[in-house]
Amino acid sequence: MTTNTSPQINVRLPVKLLSAAEQYVENYGYRNMQELILEAIRDKIFREKKYDETLSEREVELIEKLLTMSIEKGKRTKSSLALGFS
Repeated sequence: MTTNTSPQINVRLPVKLLSAAEQYVENYGYRNMQELILEAIRDKIFREKKYDETLSEREVELIEKLLTMSIEKGKRTKSSLALGFS
C-alpha cells in the first residue's frame, strides 16, 4: 500500500517531443522522465516568479540551488559520457 499523496497526471506528447525528452533524460543523467518533467515545471515556475507565495524566501533559495546543482550534475555526466567515462 502506497502513501503517496501527490496527484498523478497523464500527459500526451508528440512522438518527436517524447523521443527528444527520452534522449535528454539519458544524456543528462536523470533517473527517469518524471524527474525531468518535475524539474522543467519547477524551472518554468520559478524563472517566471510564479511560485507559491506560501514558500519562504529560504525555501525558494534552496529549491533553486537544488535545481542548479541537478543541472550541473547532468552536464558533468554528459561530459563524462562523451569522454568515455561512466
